[in-house]
Amino acid sequence: MKKYLLLVVGLALVLAVVGFSGCGQGSTVLEGVSIASQQEGIWVTGQGKVAAVPDIATLRLGVEAQEAGVAEAQTQAAEAMDRVITTLAENGVAEKDIQTQYFSIRKVTKWDRDKEEEVVIGYRVTNMVTAKIRDIDKAGTIIDAVAEAGGDLTRIDSISFSVDDPSDYYTEARQEAMAEAKAKAEQLAELAGVTLGKPTYISEGIQAPPITRGVVYEEAVPGAETPIIPGEMEISLSLQVAYAILD
Repeated sequence: MKKYLLLVVGLALVLAVVGFSGCGQGSTVLEGVSIASQQEGIWVTGQGKVAAVPDIATLRLGVEAQEAGVAEAQTQAAEAMDRVITTLAENGVAEKDIQTQYFSIRKVTKWDRDKEEEVVIGYRVTNMVTAKIRDIDKAGTIIDAVAEAGGDLTRIDSISFSVDDPSDYYTEARQEAMAEAKAKAEQLAELAGVTLGKPTYISEGIQAPPITRGVVYEEAVPGAETPIIPGEMEISLSLQVAYAILD
C-alpha cells in the first residue's frame, strides 16, 4: 500500500513539472505545437557567409599630455584636442560621428631610493575619441592631418572597418544558409527512407563581423600619405531548421 501511494505521488509530481514547463515563458509555439515539447522531425543547421566590402572606417584617436602640474597638462591636452576635432570636421567627419571614449587625469610617479617611497613627478591627461569616417578613401589623409594637428601629443590607437547597412549582405547569407539546411535535411530524409515535410521551426543566429584593429600611425613621414587598405570582411549567420517527417 505504501509503495502504491509513493508511485501515485511521484506520478503527480512528474505531471505537475511537465505542465509547468509546457506553459513557461521559454517555450515557443508554432502552428499550435510547442517547440519545447517537439521531439519529432529532422533538425539541421545551415551556415551562410558573404564577403562584404567595408564602407566605414572608425578611428580610435586622441591626445596625451604630461606636465609637472595638472593645470598645465590639462591645458595642453585641451588645446591639442581642439585642433584635432577641428581638423576632423574640416575633413568631412560629422560631429555626430565623433564620440568620447576615454578621459583621465593620472599622477605619474617614480620610486625614490633615498626616501624609499613613491614620489609624484607629474600628471598625465589622456583624452581619446572614436571618429567614424564615412568616406573611407579619405582615411589615410585624415590620419595624417590629425597627426599634424595634434603634434607630439597625438595618439592614434587603432582602426576598424564596418558596413553601414549590411541588410543586403544578410539577405544573401540567409538564402545561402537556408539552401544548405534544406540540402542537409533532404539527404538525411533519403538516408532514413522517409519523406521530408515543411519546416516547422526556424531560428536565426547572426554572428557579428570580426573587428580588424591595428596601430595605423607611429611617426610622420614627410611627403608620404599613410596607406589604409580596408580589404574585405565576412558577414555570416546560421539557421537552425526543423523539418516535419511525412511518413
